[in-house]
Amino acid sequence: MTIGIDKIAFYTPKYVLDLIELAKVRGDEPEKYTIGIGQDKQSVVPNYEDIVTMGANAASQIIDDTDRQLIDSVILATESGIDNSKSGAIYIQRLLNLSEFTRTIELKQACYAGTYGLMQARDYVAAHPGRRVLVIASDIARYGLATPGEVTQGAGAIAMIISDNPKIASINTDSVYMSAERADFWRPLDRTQALVDGHLSTDIYKEMFLTLWQRYCTKTQQTISDFSGFAFHLPYTKMGKKALDEVLDQATAEQQVNLMEKLKASQQLSRQVGNIYTGSVYLSLLSLLSYSDKLQSGEKIAIFSYGSGAEAELYSITLQENFTEYVPRKSVKQLLEGRQKLSVSEYEAVFNSQLFDSHVNVKSEAVSGVTQFQFLGWQNGERIYV
Repeated sequence: MTIGIDKIAFYTPKYVLDLIELAKVRGDEPEKYTIGIGQDKQSVVPNYEDIVTMGANAASQIIDDTDRQLIDSVILATESGIDNSKSGAIYIQRLLNLSEFTRTIELKQACYAGTYGLMQARDYVAAHPGRRVLVIASDIARYGLATPGEVTQGAGAIAMIISDNPKIASINTDSVYMSAERADFWRPLDRTQALVDGHLSTDIYKEMFLTLWQRYCTKTQQTISDFSGFAFHLPYTKMGKKALDEVLDQATAEQQVNLMEKLKASQQLSRQVGNIYTGSVYLSLLSLLSYSDKLQSGEKIAIFSYGSGAEAELYSITLQENFTEYVPRKSVKQLLEGRQKLSVSEYEAVFNSQLFDSHVNVKSEAVSGVTQFQFLGWQNGERIYV
């Protein structure tokens, strides 16, 4: 049975910050951001958006009546949880009008959880042919104003429907994975912003990629020539190049050119959105599928998923026949082009307007006359959505 990604969609809030303008205000050279880090813009989250609204807004683009009949599991991967007890997935189930006879669960392991959700969905469909699983990776990367991590902020959600006979890509059963307790990134329960050792995180990312690549090649007897491209977790786009550089010498000169072209294609969306944590590697995949015109049905793509703390997985997907017809290039382009640019001062005001205190009844700045799902605010300690 072939199981994999049948549909995929992306959503990000309507506000965007130009990082060249941010660099000038922060007293940095713009090239430090656009070349050194590899970021051009980042999405900015208004206080009426969160992981629930972004996840539901992404999933609503791909769910139809047939999906509502066949989806009986919703898996939400996030490290921006809204509640210590209640799963954000259960809000999404209601907003999307899915059956009450549905499992709803939230997963957490830094940026890696989206991949674990995908693997659980694949295994579930294998055991229950004909059923479908909705996997959502939704996150807000928030480090603070004028902090070293500010340039790697961002927000967005990737939604995928996992089924048999997928239209886009099959998920191959060739995973290798590893975990090791490391203090490179974490966020205690009493903090709204993460603690991070950027240099250590980069070192662990590269170390785990190389370790898993060697293990993968030994396990599968495949080489770099078996892959048309890579999709990497991209906390910032330069990170993907750092990883690929570790194995690029295993390819021929012609293959190296091809792989670097594909890497550039995989970075395009992240350059415009920023870091979306659990969804980052799948934004990279969507970008590769959207911006590379050299991919062919039957080709394999290697996917490297990493989550600080730390856990990683390397596996492959195989592109299906006519997959290009089901990649939402046009809608993603329209979404990004339709965003409203904020000045740095406007961005700072939005950043500081988030509603974290559940003890106060307060309304968000939700707007009327829109079709997107929104967080309306707090009422008696409860999050209200529409």
